[in-house]
Amino acid sequence: MTLEEYIRLPHRWQWGFCDCTLFAADWVVEATGKDPGADLRGTYFDAIGARAVLQAAGGVDRLVGPKLGALGFQRVQAPQDGDIGIVHVLTGIDAGCSEFKDIPAIRFGPLWAVMSARGAMVKSLEWTGVAWRIA
Repeated sequence: MTLEEYIRLPHRWQWGFCDCTLFAADWVVEATGKDPGADLRGTYFDAIGARAVLQAAGGVDRLVGPKLGALGFQRVQAPQDGDIGIVHVLTGIDAGCSEFKDIPAIRFGPLWAVMSARGAMVKSLEWTGVAWRIA
């Protein structure tokens, strides 16, 4: 499956199964057969649980980095299509409690693909400078 085909799938938000972090992990599974999110799936079921996982890890890059590194993926300075990077996004707009967060995203041309409550989106987002080659 190509990255574009993956992004176009009818992804449905579900905490602990297909949320902003596991959307990127699912792409890694599709592209490589390796699952960096295997030990997270089904361990939290709401925003409070997700926040606890992130806090325990010390933040999103400290959660994602070791999981990708353990599977052999290397940090890169110039992400290419299909690579995983951390982006800075405004979240929670629909719920009226918006805030900026760093989340994993998939590089797609000059844009980034992310998971939102409305499904997968491809947008121009601020990259934090942290990325891993998924190959």
